[in-house]
Amino acid sequence: MKNYLLAAFFLINLLPHQAHSQITIGTDSLKISYKSPQTYRIAAIKVEGVTYLDKDILVVVSGLNVGETLQIPSDKTTAAIKNLWKQGLFNDVQLTAERIEGNDIYLKLYLEERPRISRFAFSRNLKTSRTDNLNEEIKGYKGKIITQSIQRDIENLLVKYYVKKGYYNPKIVSKIMPDTLLKNSVMVRFEIDEGKKMKIDAIEITGNKALSTPKIKSAMKNTKDRNTFGGIFKGARFVADKFEEDKRTIVAAYQDLGYRDAKIAFDTIFTTTGVGYYMPVPNVFKIKMTIDEGKRYYFRNLTYNGNTLYPDSTLSKVVGIKKGDVYNQTLLTTRLYSDPAGQDVTTLYMDDGYLFFSLSPIETIENDSIDIEMRIREGAQATISSVTLVGNDRTSDHVVIREIRTRPGQKFNRSDIIRTTRELSQLGYFDPAQIDVVPTPNPNNGTVDIEYKVVERSNDQIELQGGWGPNARGRGTLVGSLGLTLNNFSAKKILDKKSWQPLPSGDGQRLSLRAQANGFFQSYNASFTEPWLGGKKPNAFTVGVFSSKQDYSSVLTGGSTLGQSIITRGASITLSKRLKWPDDYFVVSHGLSYQRYLLNNFPTSPFIQTGTVNNVFFTETISRNSIDQPIFPRKGAQITLTMQVSPPFSLLSKVDKTKLPIAQQYKWLEYNKFRFDASWYTKLSGNGKFVLLTKVQFGFLGKYNAAMGEIPFGRFFLGGDGLAGFNIDDREIIGLRGYKSQTGNGDQALTPRFTDANGNQGQFVGGTAFQKYTLEARYLLVPNPSSTIYVTGFLEAGNNFRELKDFDPFKNYRAAGVGARVFLPMFGLLGVDFGYGFDGVQGLPGANGRQIHISIGQQF
Repeated sequence: MKNYLLAAFFLINLLPHQAHSQITIGTDSLKISYKSPQTYRIAAIKVEGVTYLDKDILVVVSGLNVGETLQIPSDKTTAAIKNLWKQGLFNDVQLTAERIEGNDIYLKLYLEERPRISRFAFSRNLKTSRTDNLNEEIKGYKGKIITQSIQRDIENLLVKYYVKKGYYNPKIVSKIMPDTLLKNSVMVRFEIDEGKKMKIDAIEITGNKALSTPKIKSAMKNTKDRNTFGGIFKGARFVADKFEEDKRTIVAAYQDLGYRDAKIAFDTIFTTTGVGYYMPVPNVFKIKMTIDEGKRYYFRNLTYNGNTLYPDSTLSKVVGIKKGDVYNQTLLTTRLYSDPAGQDVTTLYMDDGYLFFSLSPIETIENDSIDIEMRIREGAQATISSVTLVGNDRTSDHVVIREIRTRPGQKFNRSDIIRTTRELSQLGYFDPAQIDVVPTPNPNNGTVDIEYKVVERSNDQIELQGGWGPNARGRGTLVGSLGLTLNNFSAKKILDKKSWQPLPSGDGQRLSLRAQANGFFQSYNASFTEPWLGGKKPNAFTVGVFSSKQDYSSVLTGGSTLGQSIITRGASITLSKRLKWPDDYFVVSHGLSYQRYLLNNFPTSPFIQTGTVNNVFFTETISRNSIDQPIFPRKGAQITLTMQVSPPFSLLSKVDKTKLPIAQQYKWLEYNKFRFDASWYTKLSGNGKFVLLTKVQFGFLGKYNAAMGEIPFGRFFLGGDGLAGFNIDDREIIGLRGYKSQTGNGDQALTPRFTDANGNQGQFVGGTAFQKYTLEARYLLVPNPSSTIYVTGFLEAGNNFRELKDFDPFKNYRAAGVGARVFLPMFGLLGVDFGYGFDGVQGLPGANGRQIHISIGQQF
């Protein structure tokens, strides 16, 4: 059998139409005749020249198959070449025959791939932040084969990016350049002239009577002209799809007022010259809209059909709409299907297991009245068949399952699913925005399978805090702290080496370690919390220990050896239990603590400077927390009432302690202390990005025996950012923005001072009563759980009183300002506030006015 090495296998259809054509094969020749083509069997097809593409798929694309017969010449070889060219993936396509053995032909496809995009480059006149954003927009094209179509797609994508930013005339030219760093790769370089940002100069509205023009503009959340308040923050830029969304919002606002047929009859956008403060503003947009309000409609008769479980009277009470009420489609939909508080007809049925319930309102219109017939299909009750959990890769199943309120065998309950979603969000281990519930109904057997999908996120925190401030002698000193809080710790996995990634986690326990120091102060504390003691009930058990020492010898006496110090040590245990009444948002806590103070010539307290002070106290706390999520709450409330009491030693003893030396009077502290904190969150926008926080706080520190001296420890210090450089005497530090955080000796500015018999004011000693009121609007900028960002505007007021008899809830220091918060999982909540205190502080000029406050791991 002869071996033929075929040098080239030409496109037969492109050959001149002659009787015979000849191809040289080694020393022999293969005659190709159109009149008498030869037939071969394809023995093999080899593909060469490709790196990134699948060779088998390319053979399929060619249309040739091993084992089939092939006539030479024929249209099939031409079609194979054309099929490969059509893909747009190659610069060269060759079909050749390596050899012929008898009737077998061995084919070879040589394909030269087009280069791929390796990277992008941009004009040097663009800012780094802009090029980063552009790279992010088109990153999906990296690695793709460059074609004219791909090149145009990338340019169009960049144009769309600029249009969204308000640049309506960008000029973008792309150039393909070989990438010298990578073989068979190209770099796409973009020369970009952004042009000027187009802004909306004015929005003119006609035809509106029921809604004023300012109210309509206010309803347009995304489209603002440059002369309105909202335009300052939105940039007054025009985005077409956002404008369409705003038009739908306007129509919805009319429908909520009963104007069911309202529509935007006409709208146009055109370029014009705007009116500026000093000179005309060229190239700005102007929007004109004409509104056809239509007539106003009213509800007339609401009837129910198909209901057997609940009578009409019950359903009417839930719907809450009466004859003669203004027609409101949004209100009707809410009362039938989706009331946030669960006061709707659908929830009424689904909370009783009627998963297959359906309701269809049928409207009948007569003049300006609308009759609605509620057609109800109750269906059968559904039983939960299975409950599954997906996505908790780090958190143990039992930690999540104990928060799930739906169990196999129970009746389906919609409210239980909503509450479970809230509880999973409250854990802090999962991204609240990505918690998903997938119910799968099985109508044939009346059951439902429920799947909860979660996405893990880290909520462990590292605290790194540092600052420079005055010490007791007014000299600068460094204040720093280092803390580690593990919110999903697992004690039982400590001995398992595989669980250290980097630390054992997954069992929902909380471990906190913290150290703090400066030139003369040291503090160490640790605590551990098991949230489900015993694993069967939500009874949280916490144990904590701490130790601190402050030595003033070097800073107060110029390095002398007079021991001037205070050493504090203590421990505490707390047991918390979730209640079922009044509802299961309530938690009650019982705590027992012991603290021991060792004072040696300690100069900062005017009450006692030398001696040993023991503080044993009980803490009772009742709280209710119904917020929807911990980082950026949108709704719900947090209310806490705390009572901290010590035994009334002076009343139990037969000895008159008021006649004893100071050190003996304070050997065992006696007091009663109360704190009340309440926060309410209210959504101000439908998407939940705009939220109002209303907050009140009160604190009172009292004593059993009026004859006893002032209580030296646990007092209230008010003002500033609420950060403590150090805490030596169990003081409670409460921030109030707009007033200095620290004065000459490191105390909060709105804190009472010691006054001697001559009326001279001395050091800050803290108050026995305080109040604080906060009204704060928050707007969410970035909902990403890895870096949640929101801005705030606040009004704040408060005061601090040395004696309880001076307490006045209406006498306050007032402040206002703006701020921003960033939540980083590793560091907690970081914030900065610019506050202005309106009221001067007696004896402290400059304590109010413009102030900058930094907050770490806390909220005001």
